[in-house]
Order: sequence, then C-alpha cells, then structure tokens
Amino acid sequence: MNDQVPADLLEIVETLLPGVAVGPARLAGHGNIHHVVLLPGVAAVRISRRPAAAEALPRRMELLRVIASAGLPFAVPEPLTPVAMFGDRAAVAVSWIDGAGLPEGQGDPAKIGELLGALRELPLTPELRAALAAPSEGGRCWADVLAQDVIPRLPGKWRDEGRRRLDRALVLEPVADSLVHADLGGENVHWTEDGKLAGVLDWDLAMPFDPAIDAACMAWHGWQNVRGAVDRETYRRARVWDAVFGVEHLVAVLNGRPLTNADSYVAHIVAWLERDADRPLA
Repeated sequence: MNDQVPADLLEIVETLLPGVAVGPARLAGHGNIHHVVLLPGVAAVRISRRPAAAEALPRRMELLRVIASAGLPFAVPEPLTPVAMFGDRAAVAVSWIDGAGLPEGQGDPAKIGELLGALRELPLTPELRAALAAPSEGGRCWADVLAQDVIPRLPGKWRDEGRRRLDRALVLEPVADSLVHADLGGENVHWTEDGKLAGVLDWDLAMPFDPAIDAACMAWHGWQNVRGAVDRETYRRARVWDAVFGVEHLVAVLNGRPLTNADSYVAHIVAWLERDADRPLA
C-alpha cells in the first residue's frame, strides 16, 4: 500500500490504468469535490467524492476534450480513459501536464498577459458554448443570489458596503463574452523551470463571461503584475469584480449554481472582508 494514497483509491487507479506502476502515486491536496491521485509524468486520476460530482464528471470531461482541441497555445488535460463507476464514485484519468505553479505574488506580467489574451481571443464556437453550458439550476441570476441570499446574512457593518460593491459591478458596461477559466492562479497554472507557460488545469468553473474575471483571478501573482499584464479598462473591471467579496468566492455563483450552504459561503466572505478591509478597490 502507498503511504500517501488510501488503498481504495489506489485500487481505482490500478483498475483504470492497468500495468501502470502506482509506487510514485500521491494525492494532490484535499479537494472538496474530487480526490486527485497524481502519477507524475503519466496521468492524474480524478475520483469523485460526492454523487453530484460523479454525475457531473462526464460533462466535465467533454468540456476538457473540446477545450483541448480548440487550439490554445498551452496544454490542457485530456481524458485518457472513459469515465468509470466504482460503486457511487466516478473516476477518470487525464493527461499529465508538466511544470508547476508559481509562488503567490510572483509572475511575469508579459506572460500573464499572453495567457489572458489567449483565453480572451479564443473563438466561442457553438461546440464550445454547448460544452460550457451548465445544467439549468432554476435560472436565478448571480446578482439576485448575492442580493437576496448573501448580503442580508452579512454582519450589519458590512451590509451597506456589500450592496455598494454589488452595485458597482452591476453598472459595469457589458462586454463580449470570452472563455473564462475562473480559477486561474496557484497550482492551476503550470510554468516550466525557464518561465514558459506549460499548461492550465482544472476547468470545472469555466464559463462564457467577462474576461476581466480571469484577470482578477491572476491577482494570485500580485495586482501589480496584473496591472502590467492588461489594459487600464480590464484592470479597472477586474478590481470591481474582485471587490464583490473576492473573485474566488464570486465565481461560485456566476454560472447559476445554487448555494448549497449559504451560511458557510457567507462566513468565508466575511473572513475575506475582514482580512482585506483596507484593500483599495482600484
């Protein structure tokens, strides 16, 4: 048995990838939606943790297939196996992407700009739009979710400020939709040792939306690097979007998914607001 990967997960990996040595296998963090077992240089195996994740996995793999074939100038994980069921768990192996994420606050503005530009300029073909479409969840607008389910739960001192931040986002001039990854930064963007962009992982939140969302996500590398990577208007929009409770929280509601635990979501937002109370909005 591998010291890092539980035996039940190793068994799934061995079934999906017969003959592949699992000695080097290790777990990637502790995801809430999937276990991810890494086989360096070979594959990453995603294993659902919950029924909803198992149900969604085939659609997510179709999205990866479409994005990987769209002509982006970097690697995207591609399914290596069909999605297979192991009891109530779904699992699939996807291709390995070399490189590694950069530490927080580090990054080359020119290369960040190239990544954001590649996403922004990729044509949203009918096939890509269809793959990005999430199952209908009742049609509630993200702004309604924030206004009705989130802001009233904020502590009193943050409610008016929360409404002001939401209002600032709502009056942004509309822009054409682009392919938005919605979770850029950290370990989801892999760079080679000599600083080249190797690939982008984890497209589960991808959607057609304002490309300034991805610019805000890239603030992982520091807002000063984002400022050097994009034009002034995109930077302004990115700061407005991020001010709506942190872009990492905002993207959870942008694509129409319902809040399964509003109180927990609000607690994370309050922690972000308190931590970043003195952060300028632009």
